[in-house]
Amino acid sequence: MTRIDRRSLFSLAAATALPWDLALAQAPGGGGTLRVGMTAAAVPLTNGVPDQGAEGHRFMGITLYDHLVTWDLSHADRPATLRPGLATEWTVDPANPKRWTFKLREGVTFHDGHKLTAADIVFSFDRALKSDHPAFDSRASAFARPRVPTVVAWSAPDAMTFVLETRTVDSTIPYGVAWIGIVHQGAWEAAGRSWDNYLAKAVGTGPWKLETFALRERAVLVRNAAYWDAARIPKAEKLLLLPLSEPNTRVAALRSGQVDFIEAPPSDAVPPLRQAGFEIVTNQYPHNWTWQFATAEGTSWHDVRVRRAANLAIDRAAMKDMLGGLMDEGAGLLPLGDKWNPGSSFKWAFNPAEAKRLLAEAGYSPRNPLRTKVGISTSGSGQMQPMAMNEAVQQMLKEVGIEVTFEVFEWNTLLTIWRDGFRAPSNRGINAINISFTAIDPFTAMIRFLRSDLVPPAGNNWGYLNRPDYDAAIEKILTKFDPAKQDQAAAALHAKLVDDALFLFVAHDLNPRAMTKKVKGFVQARSWFQDLTPIRLE
Repeated sequence: MTRIDRRSLFSLAAATALPWDLALAQAPGGGGTLRVGMTAAAVPLTNGVPDQGAEGHRFMGITLYDHLVTWDLSHADRPATLRPGLATEWTVDPANPKRWTFKLREGVTFHDGHKLTAADIVFSFDRALKSDHPAFDSRASAFARPRVPTVVAWSAPDAMTFVLETRTVDSTIPYGVAWIGIVHQGAWEAAGRSWDNYLAKAVGTGPWKLETFALRERAVLVRNAAYWDAARIPKAEKLLLLPLSEPNTRVAALRSGQVDFIEAPPSDAVPPLRQAGFEIVTNQYPHNWTWQFATAEGTSWHDVRVRRAANLAIDRAAMKDMLGGLMDEGAGLLPLGDKWNPGSSFKWAFNPAEAKRLLAEAGYSPRNPLRTKVGISTSGSGQMQPMAMNEAVQQMLKEVGIEVTFEVFEWNTLLTIWRDGFRAPSNRGINAINISFTAIDPFTAMIRFLRSDLVPPAGNNWGYLNRPDYDAAIEKILTKFDPAKQDQAAAALHAKLVDDALFLFVAHDLNPRAMTKKVKGFVQARSWFQDLTPIRLE
């Protein structure tokens, strides 16, 4: 196949005009204000369980809020691991492995001075998971429920102990609760018992406090000098978050000095940015850029031969060249060498001749192509360069006999229809969906897409996979509390889904960020989340 011309897929035209008020980003405080250009089209919600995917959690979830369990983001040389957050320890009951106990940290206060107790944890779970509660927040629930679908009950036996119970044995609970930010009832009542009003008055326990919030314009956060973890009191005075979904706009804002730090610079902008003296930071992390297939009877991707053929048609080396080397070649839901993908080679590496043979077996050819529709976004958290990459994939598939048309959605809308499932009218007849996602634990990486009882709205089994063999493989993971045994079961599940080609495996992002020389102290963790508290500006 002819190598893809990067310049034919990325526009080298001058950057588009900046948002009308971006000049206001030159906030007072000089080097004490870190100004960030996000890929999101809007500022993530400040309700403790933000929208905008993992980027929302990165910039609004772990800045304003703390969680029972959190991530150690202090290292760049190894994958991030869980560590105590508002809970100093957590245990599962040996006599009842569906019951978890969390012991809370003493001396934690919210931004308004309220002292943390287990009643606040109960309220946080009530508003996110209990639909008949007076404080139920449907927007928080939309993002919290899929993270902890097995949780059925919770309580506070005393002021510093929180207990939750699950429907089935679920060893992944510590990962799930790391998504639910802790709020308190008094702050909601102070906002008129309205989560809409709360967004501009949000109160957490995190290292940053909210100063201003305008959904389509900006958010300003200020240092929490009284933060309970003294080592993580922010070095910068303020944090300014700007939604800049268009890549060239982000680059222009960085070049013009209107922001200090941008997410996901386009690959063609990286060499000139380096030449101009900007820092480019990359690192491997548990990311995948895939198409999730709907494999139910009657869909384009029901036949495993078609799914394998599609994977064999992808020239990942060409894609890597197109992106200027800012990716690893897709080899599953995790990169080769990961503990759950320990192999040395990818089973469905580029082989267009074999792809054509499999498609012919299934009754298709370039003259009688398989026609299918795919949902994609124009930007978004972890989406890399989605328009150019999807157009390249479209070209590769066409060469072997698969013709693809796209339904293009704004990122948050794509996430919404993903939660609806492919059969919902909101999906407009698509049979595959391009959503990059966090592969940080067995549940988020695999289980939520494969378990038969996690079809929408219970979870992210968007394609309605319903296979007893997958449910059995998942059960082996969920009942293993020993990390080594859990890893062994997770690796077996990953090998199985690769063999069945349940996704189109394309790329693993290297998470590029660009920043000015005055940004100091940033450690790019091998994670979807990043700690901004060590950053200082000189």
